Amino acid sequence: MASTKKASKTKATLSQNFFLTWVKRLGVLSILVAVFAWLDTIKERWYVFDPPFLHELAQSAIAASPNDTAGMINHIVTNLTQTYPSTQIRLNPNQKEWVFNNAGGAMGAMYIIHASITEYLIIFGTPLGTEGHSGIHTADDYFHILVGEQWAFRPGALEMERYTPGMMHLMPRGVAKQYKMHEGCWAMEYARGWIPLMLPFGFADAITSTLDVPTLYNTVRITGREIIKNLLIGKI
Repeated sequence: MASTKKASKTKATLSQNFFLTWVKRLGVLSILVAVFAWLDTIKERWYVFDPPFLHELAQSAIAASPNDTAGMINHIVTNLTQTYPSTQIRLNPNQKEWVFNNAGGAMGAMYIIHASITEYLIIFGTPLGTEGHSGIHTADDYFHILVGEQWAFRPGALEMERYTPGMMHLMPRGVAKQYKMHEGCWAMEYARGWIPLMLPFGFADAITSTLDVPTLYNTVRITGREIIKNLLIGKI
C-alpha cells in the first residue's frame, strides 16, 4: 500500500515537473518571439545603404565602363569607399576575393563587398549561365543587372520577367521565384533585413551536394570576418 502511494506521488511529481518545464520553455519562446518582433520593427535604423543610390550607382558603372565588367566593379567599389566613411561602415576593397556560390541549385561566383547583420552587398554572376530557386528569405533583395540578362517567374505567371543591364529586380522578403542568369550575366546584389537567417540557404548545397569544403570555409571566413569588423565599429 505504501509503495503504491509512493509510486503515485512520484508519478505526480514527474507530471508536475514535465508541465513546469514546458511552461518555462513556452515562456522563453514567447519572450524571444516578442523581442524578435520588436527588433524587426526597428531594423531600419541600422541600414546604411540607400536602394535608389545603389540603383544609380549600378547604372553609372554601366555607363562608365561599357562592355567591361571588371571596370564596372571597380567603379562601384571606388564610389562606395568615397561615399561611405570607414567609421560608418566596413567595405571589403579586395576585388580578387572571389568564391563560388551554390544555392538553390544555381551556381556562380561572388565577391562580398559588404556583410553585416542587417545588410549585404555582393557582385554575383557567371560567364557560363545558371538557373535555380531563389530561396525564401528574411530580407528584401535588390538585384541590379550589370551585364547580360536575368529571367524569372513566380507560380501562376504564364510569362517570364526579363531584366537587362541597368534594370533592378526587386525580390521582397518571403517571395520565391525560379530564376535564370544567361551566359555572361553579372549583377550587384543588395539585401537588407536579417542576413544571418539567409546563410543556411547559402550553405545548404555545399553541405548536402557539392561537399566543396574549401569554398564553404572561405565563404564562412569572409562573411564572418566582415560581420565582425562591422560590429566592432557599431554597424549592426
